[in-house]
Amino acid sequence: MKVAMAITEENLQAKVNPTFGRTPYFLVFNTETKEATYRVNPAMNASGGAGIQAAQAIVDTGCDAVIAYRFGENAAKVINGAQIKSYKAIDASAEENINKLTAGELSPLSDIHPGYHHAN
Repeated sequence: MKVAMAITEENLQAKVNPTFGRTPYFLVFNTETKEATYRVNPAMNASGGAGIQAAQAIVDTGCDAVIAYRFGENAAKVINGAQIKSYKAIDASAEENINKLTAGELSPLSDIHPGYHHAN
């Protein structure tokens, strides 16, 4: 299984970033090969639609699952539309979140907020 999550640093000890759409990096971890790859979030500095763009970047990785604290409603539509399972992050390292996921100890993610829409 390939799992993605928003992180603040390029290492497995980094914490999951609570700001999904504007995180600096995404970790993509293959639970079968134990290979970790890191990707710069192309939406980090987007003027708008960061959640949608970040979610599409996750879809483009071919991940089966994503671990996050919450999504905006538009990002959730992209993730759910791609049939990617989403799980609620715990306050721990990326590695610990992966271990909890593979042990079946993470809950499905249900925290969807309306998003941060900026008025001009």
